Amino acid sequence: MGNIFLFTLIIGVVSALIIIPISNRQKVSKKKDSIQGNRGFFIPVIVLLLPTLFAFYYVTNLDRNFSSVWALAIFITAIGTLFSTGNEQKVKFGLFVVSFFIGGYFLTAFLFNADEKYELSKMSQQVEIKSFDEKETPASVPPQFARNKMKKAFGQVPNTSYYELGNLQIQKVKGNYVYIAPVEFSGFFKWWNGKVSPGYFTLSATDSSANPKFVNSKMTYTPSSFFNKNIERHIRMHFPKKIFYGDVQLEINEDGKPYYIQSFGDFVSARNGFKVQGIVMVDALTGATNLYQMKDIPKFIDGAVSPEVVSLQNSYFGNFVHGYWNSKFGKTDVKLPSDEGIEANVSPIFDEKGQMYYFTDFTSPKKNVDSMLGYSLTNARTGKATYYTGNPQESYMDSQGALQIIEKKFIEKKWQGKMPILYNFYGEASWLTPVLDSNGFLQNYFIVSAANPEISAYGVTPNEALRQYKSVLHRGKTTVEGRSKADEKQVSGTVLRVYKEKSGDFTLVSFLLDNGKNFIISSEKEPLIIYLKEGDKVNIRYLDTEEDFLPAKEVKIEGL
Repeated sequence: MGNIFLFTLIIGVVSALIIIPISNRQKVSKKKDSIQGNRGFFIPVIVLLLPTLFAFYYVTNLDRNFSSVWALAIFITAIGTLFSTGNEQKVKFGLFVVSFFIGGYFLTAFLFNADEKYELSKMSQQVEIKSFDEKETPASVPPQFARNKMKKAFGQVPNTSYYELGNLQIQKVKGNYVYIAPVEFSGFFKWWNGKVSPGYFTLSATDSSANPKFVNSKMTYTPSSFFNKNIERHIRMHFPKKIFYGDVQLEINEDGKPYYIQSFGDFVSARNGFKVQGIVMVDALTGATNLYQMKDIPKFIDGAVSPEVVSLQNSYFGNFVHGYWNSKFGKTDVKLPSDEGIEANVSPIFDEKGQMYYFTDFTSPKKNVDSMLGYSLTNARTGKATYYTGNPQESYMDSQGALQIIEKKFIEKKWQGKMPILYNFYGEASWLTPVLDSNGFLQNYFIVSAANPEISAYGVTPNEALRQYKSVLHRGKTTVEGRSKADEKQVSGTVLRVYKEKSGDFTLVSFLLDNGKNFIISSEKEPLIIYLKEGDKVNIRYLDTEEDFLPAKEVKIEGL
């Protein structure tokens, strides 16, 4: 508290000195009395200014840098100039002019620092993400569904009437992907009576059949606490001059102990823009506070860079490629980040190593166009981002287009897609989207090709939808390339069993070889495969995806 008192005292005293005139238009003989009379206003002005300034900085939680008072400086110097005379008026008018130009600089900085913002957000570029490993299960339980399940399990919380469910945060804990949601106070009087939050909920982010679990772990410092127990105010008291961006987020360590984190950094220029530098971490029970630069962040923290920061950087990258004015008028090469993300317009996903990224797709600024220009993945621990252009020979549908297809597919049931994520399934850029009913309950998972919207499938689980999608790809006109870790192999043997299924203009052939392995291939790839029968000797080139039915790329029947 000491800093805010000292800060507001300095500003209040300086403001009073500028407002109160030292001299006025009185005659010289009365000058002494005039000065003494003016000094009599000093204390009342201080008494009025100090509580006002204190309340402003305490309530808004604004950083306590002197640059934050630029608007007040214009107002105070204008009043001081109005009330003063002679040389004193000239001096105060000079202060007004300086503060006015400083304010103008702050207000117009966004016009001139667009290039710097773009350089700050510049991403490395690649064509396509690696193929998805089908042995993995994507973190695809939508947060709306997870939140509904947690609310229905709220009876596990002691003194339930005091609390409500806080914001969801996805995290990897002990190798499992889980949603975490703190139990928050539902109002001032509930906080006054409860004092501490009893804990938080966890729920699997990959298994839609899992049930929420309430973890009893008391938290004193939370976003819904009041006065100095409020987590954001607590952080500000410890770091009064730091620049923070984005909401606080709950993270738990491997032992289940809760911490709140918030991203800090600096302005790009003139109190405009933001560049992240690290995090502040607070023990939710004791309030113990630590500051970490990006390279020193504890390993258990997955989302060190807040989604709000990532969304801001995406906006810089997409809009300011040729400066500010181009983003408003010409819009050459401008690409707009999607607003379909689940957290501040971005969606958290995990790679095969368990590293969290924020996904965003970019679309054209032209209205009524659902063509995707590219997509980005931003490392949630480092803030480093990669922009994927997609196959230049293909035209990809954006996330909004995928949601529209789902809406039309289930128009009678009024189901809607949520949280669309682009994956590389078997070499095909594809949207995986959970589908929810009007009550927010999960009904299925829908997969649709980004390049060929007529190719789609759905299933009760992500893996079932993936199997259905693979079957559709076999029947369709696209090529199944297998997972990223699949090696291409060759094998020869005798066919023991054959199953043929008509699919449109082609035939899908599944067969069992004498080595105990099953293979599948479409007559679109191998027209002569329709003649395959039991006892045939074959030479096969296939992808070792470790699935029950291995995708064959080529099958040669001996003697045919």
